[in-house]
Amino acid sequence: MTENTPTPRTHLAIDADLCGRPVAIAPGRSTVELLLTECMKADAHGLVHGGFIFGAADFAAMLAVNEPMVVLGSAQVGFLKPSRVGERLCFVAKVAGSKGRRHEVEVHGTNAAGETVFSGTFKCVVPDSHVLEGS
Repeated sequence: MTENTPTPRTHLAIDADLCGRPVAIAPGRSTVELLLTECMKADAHGLVHGGFIFGAADFAAMLAVNEPMVVLGSAQVGFLKPSRVGERLCFVAKVAGSKGRRHEVEVHGTNAAGETVFSGTFKCVVPDSHVLEGS
């Protein structure tokens, strides 16, 4: 990230190798890059399991909200093109609307060729306290 990019305020312990690395964060926006590695493959052809792609998109959505305790309430997503080991994906997230502590975030993922491989709408919530407090 550049010197002018705000630092992440959420998901500070996330594994960047599995969920992506933040490359830009601005109010209501973020960009996360994910290198697809061998440990993500689902078969002998090198097809990457969609859970890793979803995880990076979710992380981008959380960073676009960038509140310390933001969590995912729901998501509607589409996997538009298969991805394989060795590719680098870029996820761009933008807050499309907010109402109080609820935020709707649009996330699009592209490969190095600029092809859209993922698109989704994430409903994010900022609770008053950590969701695991008192559990």
